[in-house]
Order: sequence, then C-alpha cells, then structure tokens
Amino acid sequence: MAHHKSAKKRIRRNDARTQVNIARRGRVRSFLKKVESAIAAGDQSAARDALKLAQPEIMRGVAKGIMHKNKASRRISRLNARIKAMA
Repeated sequence: MAHHKSAKKRIRRNDARTQVNIARRGRVRSFLKKVESAIAAGDQSAARDALKLAQPEIMRGVAKGIMHKNKASRRISRLNARIKAMA
C-alpha cells in the first residue's frame, strides 16, 4: 500500500486512465466486430461501409496508445483483403 501522498495520487490516476483505456479498447473491438459480422453474413457493401467507419476508430486507438501502429495497419489490411475476396 502506498504511504506517500504522491503515490496515492498516482494510484488514483492510474485507475482513472485504466478505465478510459478499457472503454477505448471496447469501442475499437465493437467496430471490428461489426466488420467481422458483415463479412460473415456475406454482405460486401455493408462490410465495406463498416470498415470505412472502423478505420478511423482503430487509428484513433493507435494515437491514444491502446494498439501498436503496425498491428492496426495489419488488421485493416487483412479486413480489406477479406472484403475484396468476397466479390
């Protein structure tokens, strides 16, 4: 347990940031899930629209530090390839 005032404040701030990051990660996952479900349903236009909405959200997650830039780019690229393969 922290004894210093600054250490207690740091614990409070870490907890607050953790909650924000969990919410951000969940938001990104929700957008990804919409794309995945559209691909699974076989609806190419819906999948394309969902990816168009998900892409800036994923990159916002990169900017906020919840995902690595290369991982985000790889996921977008693979989703795009799967959508193109549906044609």
